[in-house]
Amino acid sequence: MKSFFRFLLRALVLLVVALISALTAMRFAIHGREVAVPDLVDKTPVEARRIVDEDGFDMEVERQYYSANVPEGKILSQLPPAGTLVRRGWEIRVSQSLGPQRVEIPNVLGESERAAELNIQRRGLEVGAVDHMVSPAGPVGQVLAQSPPPNARDVAAPKISLLLADPAPPQALVMPSFIGQPLTTAKLILQNAGLRLGNVSQAGAPASPATAPTAASAPSAPPPVPFTPPPNSIVASQNPAPGEKVLAGGAVNFEVR
Repeated sequence: MKSFFRFLLRALVLLVVALISALTAMRFAIHGREVAVPDLVDKTPVEARRIVDEDGFDMEVERQYYSANVPEGKILSQLPPAGTLVRRGWEIRVSQSLGPQRVEIPNVLGESERAAELNIQRRGLEVGAVDHMVSPAGPVGQVLAQSPPPNARDVAAPKISLLLADPAPPQALVMPSFIGQPLTTAKLILQNAGLRLGNVSQAGAPASPATAPTAASAPSAPPPVPFTPPPNSIVASQNPAPGEKVLAGGAVNFEVR
């Protein structure tokens, strides 16, 4: 029995040693391939590219910013920062300095989107985010606001974001019932509600028959006489029907008797 317990204890000790050795080997395998990110700030893109190629990294210039401290064309910032331990082949994202701001921010307020874009690009700047806002009072499609504002100084990025005016959506109305009301009253209600009077026809009137083909020598039929509702006409039916939704400015057709 003692020999069995002694054997079991040795087996457990060997198992623990094996696990520790495996974890240690895995740690060295993982961290052994890690290298420190080089410092690319204040380097030119050519110099930075040579450094990252030698250390086994990739590099991408993502953005450009104005800087009063870093000369134009040199690396302004990087991510990950210098000294960070990463694996070989990691991509380092950098931003490039445009030097001090020398371009005046134009005033594009009140211009159309296309005119504002041309004005911005003509000065060597870029159009940033373009957002829209409903503005019933403002001219549709014109610039309501810009960021940075006109003539701004100490700007970080060479981009101008725009806010454009969108038209207000047409108002939806619930169609009331005009059935049984005088046509003159219905017209007045439509006008006050921002709707239009459409076709007015006589209720129960037969549909116009289709014109049959005739010989070239046959006389043409006279055009139908348009229906003129009498002053005391009463609405018999309507289209759209009562309860339906209609947009402001829409037309309403009536049949009267």
